[in-house]
Amino acid sequence: MFARTERLTLRPGWTEDAPALLAAIGHEAVVRNLSRAPWPYTLTDAEGSIERGHATPGPSFLIFAHEGGRCALIGGIGIGPFRDHAHHLGYWLTPAAWGRGYAVEAARALLDLARTLGVRQVAAGHFIDNPASGNVLRKLGFTATGEVLSVFSAGRNATVDSVEYAIDLSAGRGATRIAA
Repeated sequence: MFARTERLTLRPGWTEDAPALLAAIGHEAVVRNLSRAPWPYTLTDAEGSIERGHATPGPSFLIFAHEGGRCALIGGIGIGPFRDHAHHLGYWLTPAAWGRGYAVEAARALLDLARTLGVRQVAAGHFIDNPASGNVLRKLGFTATGEVLSVFSAGRNATVDSVEYAIDLSAGRGATRIAA
């Protein structure tokens, strides 16, 4: 399954994507804001992440931006089980892609896909010291639940407070082109 927006293609990772994945995610500034990615991040980690993505329940994609006639891997996004939630949104972007609206664009496409698949409730969260991610969630229509949870970050090798959000997908929104 793939999703396409005006500027992005979301698709599953392929084995040959591992070097580009490493280049995109292999920044401490990225990994420190994720729960599962270790630091330092290696090619073996990238290969394992792609392999696990195929086994993860729920949609899991790499994000590719099409600019200037080329397509570059800029991030990852997925909805899957995390902690007590069956449908939890997670995403990341490489630093060169920050501040360009890609996270909102990719997440809207993924939420439209989740709605099409019958998902009604999606949870998400961001580490308390990453307010930019909270801005993305609010732009998408997520609302803070009032919960702050302690979440282990493999990249930091520490527990970090995470502000929790949720969205009800029952209310419709415009469609995103989805291809099988």
